[in-house]
Amino acid sequence: MVKAVLFDFWGTLAENGTYSPLKQTYRMFRVSMDYGEFVEKFERAFMTKPFDDMTSAFNHVINELGARVPPFIVERLVGIWNKNKLFATLYPETIEVLKALKEKGIKVAIVSNTPKGSAEDVIEKFELRKYVDGIFLSWETGKLKTDEDAFELVLDKLGVKKKEALMVGDSMETDVLGAEQAGISALLIDRKGTRSYEKKIKDLKELIGIV
Repeated sequence: MVKAVLFDFWGTLAENGTYSPLKQTYRMFRVSMDYGEFVEKFERAFMTKPFDDMTSAFNHVINELGARVPPFIVERLVGIWNKNKLFATLYPETIEVLKALKEKGIKVAIVSNTPKGSAEDVIEKFELRKYVDGIFLSWETGKLKTDEDAFELVLDKLGVKKKEALMVGDSMETDVLGAEQAGISALLIDRKGTRSYEKKIKDLKELIGIV
């Protein structure tokens, strides 16, 4: 029986305010590694520490990756990430689904790989805290969802066991596989219907019938 639903944030509850900041960053960094490897290294360097500002965060990533990124590119990247949160919106069904889960007595949490000042600004803008029981952001926890113990804090705070939790997210690598590695069931949200995975939904509303 599902007692808690853990939601990824970007691409699951909230829609980016600009075309994928991660993919834009990858292209502008021009590093000699495939996208999957870049994402893992970038997120660990960029999203697991409370940097004072985005410029400091990007400079740290540049040093960690040994990349050559000129200052004017860093400025453009800061603009892209700021624009992303400024123009971010919730998916049409997000609030409705969060309310429905709460009414059913199911605990709800947001678990996101995200830099400081990104997801929380959107969470406050749309007053999401009143619909959830916990918010776990990687820049605060120091853990990415692919870390073995990333979900331990979440489950402990919610007071549920692994078999009682369900992770919902739009990324196979971080959300689905990350949760499954931790022994937690997961659902992939595939809004465009283009992913080959058995346990998936196209809309968050489908969750209501599942849990």
